[in-house]
Amino acid sequence: MDAHSTPVPPPGCPAHHTGARVPLYGPEFAADPQAYYAYLRHYGPTAPVELAPGVEATLVTDYQAALHLLQDSASFRKDARRWRDLNEGKIAPDSPVAPVLAYRPNAMFSDGAEHLRLRQAIADSMAKVDGRRVSQATERASDFLISQFSARGSADLLNDYAKQLPLFVFNELYGCPADIGDRVVFGITNMFDGVNAERAMGVLFQAAGELVALKRSRPGEDVTSWLMQHQAKLTDEEMVHQLALLMVGGNEPLRNLIGNTLHRLLTHDAYANQGGLIDEAIDDTLWENPPMSNLAPHYPVADMEFAGTELRAGDLVLVSFAAANTGPALTAARQAGSNRAHLAWSAGPHACPSKEPARQITVTAIENLLNKLPDVELAVPADSLTWRPGPFNRGLATLPARFTPVQTVRRPAQQARTEAVSQQESAAGRKAERSGVWSQFLNWLTR
Repeated sequence: MDAHSTPVPPPGCPAHHTGARVPLYGPEFAADPQAYYAYLRHYGPTAPVELAPGVEATLVTDYQAALHLLQDSASFRKDARRWRDLNEGKIAPDSPVAPVLAYRPNAMFSDGAEHLRLRQAIADSMAKVDGRRVSQATERASDFLISQFSARGSADLLNDYAKQLPLFVFNELYGCPADIGDRVVFGITNMFDGVNAERAMGVLFQAAGELVALKRSRPGEDVTSWLMQHQAKLTDEEMVHQLALLMVGGNEPLRNLIGNTLHRLLTHDAYANQGGLIDEAIDDTLWENPPMSNLAPHYPVADMEFAGTELRAGDLVLVSFAAANTGPALTAARQAGSNRAHLAWSAGPHACPSKEPARQITVTAIENLLNKLPDVELAVPADSLTWRPGPFNRGLATLPARFTPVQTVRRPAQQARTEAVSQQESAAGRKAERSGVWSQFLNWLTR
């Protein structure tokens, strides 16, 4: 868009009608969100948006304004019970964005001393995970998933690989036995796919509750046990909510980061068949196509002016990581070599506490895939790919690929594999009926 021209809303955008808020949902937004962000910038550092029908918000699109908000915990709070429109009954109970924005007693929706207590417990527990263990768990999950499609010569790298891999890794790191792990996979998968989200959430929380009960009686060398043993002395209810946050909050961004980076590698000639550029591809993806595009909900504690916009106490304010990363203010910083100055991991007291493990999992998952399938390529025209609609995340619906079929040769089971499985089975105290994908993976490890 020419800097001197009058900004025009993207095709299909209701903002063509005077006074209408700009929607961050629907196929038009999913197809070209950057066109929407370019238009939103003409409002200034913030813009009026609609996250779903009837759900209004202010979106911060400017980097400096976003950084200010994320670091100003005195003026802006995370507790969603402050959300004025929800309290006034303006948000429908079945709104599609309610499951993401509604309050829960976890670190994401807490402030002050309570937030510090919960976050420290999470950060300290995650810090105990050895980097080698993360790589080994990722490689095991990667090997299993690749073995399911390598002989076919084709795969959907999103649904067959990127979508499932984080769940497998986290199930292992959190010490999930077969039956509980199957329900964790079911709950998270169906919650994000919109298939009876309420039931899926119930299944996930029930599974987390059973995992807490299991680890109370039989702790192990896993994140769940470490979180439970932390000096914060979390109650069972607090444990369930923090585990659910870790499982859900870790899966969706990581799934999208793996998928979006694979998409970049397969659609940009500069990366073709050059595995050494994986780190660069990840950074470019975090800048230009971050896995969580618009999130970090905050609520002003009082009526105020922020970045030239009048806000009322309890207004919903979100940060557009995607718009801030690609705005003019950061272009110079990126060109100067500040390759990790982006906001894809957020910032301030609520910044992602697990960005290093997330990056390690992504690198290992992609390296292993490219090593096993060196001639993998996109199986459809790049412009035919579709992106999942919705205001918060940026992820593909599918990523069809083809490659020379490979008959996977199973390596001898390593001691670490069998130890991981036997520990989970003994912790469960019984042989679970193995029918879900996590159970199939545990079976595969011990074949």
